[in-house]
Amino acid sequence: MRLLKVALAAATLLTSIPALAQMQPTPDRRADEGKGPFKKLVIRGVNVIEGNGGPMYGPMDIVIEGNRITDVRSAGTPGKPLAPVREPRDATHEIDARGMYVLPGFVDMHGHNGDPDKAPQPEYGYKLWLAHGVTTVRGVGFFNDPARALDDKRRSAANTIAAPRMYVYQTIGSGWDRGRIDNPAMARDWVRWAAKQGIDGIKLFNRGDETPAIVAAVLDEAKKQGLGTVAHLAQPGIGEVDGRVAGQLGLGTITHFYGHFESIMKDGHLQKLPPDYNFFDEQHRFGEIAEIWDDIEEPGGEVWKEYLKEQKAAGVTFDPTFNIYSASRDLMRARNADWHNAYTLPSLWDFFQSNRDNHGSYFYDWTTAHETTWRNFYKRYMQLINDYKNMGGRVTTGSDPGYIFQTWGFGYILELEMLQEAGFTPLEVFQSATINGARTLNDPKKLDPQFGLVRRGMLADLVIVPENPLQNIKTLYGVGTPRLNEATGQLDQVGGVRWTVKDGIVYDAHALLDDVAAMVAAEKQKRAAAQPQP
Repeated sequence: MRLLKVALAAATLLTSIPALAQMQPTPDRRADEGKGPFKKLVIRGVNVIEGNGGPMYGPMDIVIEGNRITDVRSAGTPGKPLAPVREPRDATHEIDARGMYVLPGFVDMHGHNGDPDKAPQPEYGYKLWLAHGVTTVRGVGFFNDPARALDDKRRSAANTIAAPRMYVYQTIGSGWDRGRIDNPAMARDWVRWAAKQGIDGIKLFNRGDETPAIVAAVLDEAKKQGLGTVAHLAQPGIGEVDGRVAGQLGLGTITHFYGHFESIMKDGHLQKLPPDYNFFDEQHRFGEIAEIWDDIEEPGGEVWKEYLKEQKAAGVTFDPTFNIYSASRDLMRARNADWHNAYTLPSLWDFFQSNRDNHGSYFYDWTTAHETTWRNFYKRYMQLINDYKNMGGRVTTGSDPGYIFQTWGFGYILELEMLQEAGFTPLEVFQSATINGARTLNDPKKLDPQFGLVRRGMLADLVIVPENPLQNIKTLYGVGTPRLNEATGQLDQVGGVRWTVKDGIVYDAHALLDDVAAMVAAEKQKRAAAQPQP
């Protein structure tokens, strides 16, 4: 078997034993990849979506010196011509963004990269993220190798690679050579060791060696060390640690849906699974987990509300990752998405295909009944997340790319769409995608976020787009979206990100996508050349 599925997560972790392919080094940023940072960059005449949930305003001129926003100035009155000459007049570089829109750089709170069987070159994922406006990623984890992940984190911080800002979270015990973690004292030792290495947080899976006592010790020590925590509350451990218990123990973020519904069952504590259910058989695992939708207390009822109130009081963040399971409710749509042909590597496409080796490739015999169950599940799961947001709970945006037909960047925009489907207004969607993520990443160290808002004093992490994303989130996809041109009677592809600014460096999103398309085309050509000729 080429890959052994680690039955820890739905679309999260894959371990090579060993991988047939090898990860390539992340290349240095080329001279033509991104411009800046500049002594003084001015973005002229743009409409601002600040990221704090407030309405769009403009036109504005945004002044950036080095990697910081130093001013956000009025550029005139809507509906009237802009003044031809405006302060500041000593810009070393200007972007004419008249009629465009600017948002804070997006934060992906559930990122992966570093699996050679999907994408041997990590810049593939990095560039797709940047091309879709993602300037910060929480890796949970990257490379399955803390040393490699921390090296790319440092290189990204120095802007010597074209990559988002990286926060490195690692699983319990990863990276050290002192044996398996099998008691709470040892778990605390590992947390302290991890903090010294520069790791930003810990990813828990709630199974195997992660006993409740070890989980409790890790969460307690992580808070002492200023590390963040996120958990995929996997089914094998859900009888002991569900979402409610995890919140009581001090967990920072619940990612995915696991643990929520198990906390509000209407008859007993556990999902009633059939006798032949096997967690290691992924069609069982993913096909039947959604049936829990009909086993829970009434949505919006007292038990439902009490659970959400408890989680809010405990300060738990919800990171729903709606997109990564969306193929389960409509496999045909996911399999035929507009971007696969040009932007999905053949190796990644191979990984997606139904088979018993690759994690998340579980559509062995997917039926209408499966999809109907998942649609029913999504209705209630989305209501839970929306209700949590409405009562003041924090919700972030994570995409979990590289599994189940979801490609870097494109899956993130789908997540934004699905947050709107869940009931978020577009302004709430972008609040979730920006400042909420920034706060969650900075809270463990009790720091004010330095990114996540278009505001004076913040880091210059920005997304500049030609279409109004509040009117249509689809316009953020790298492939754009079709719109009828009334003058020609033809469909035009409109939208896409125009520029992504990360740390004051201006990336041409079109050029990034061209680089990715060239990678895909080269791999296809290499495969074609290797085929026997008649």
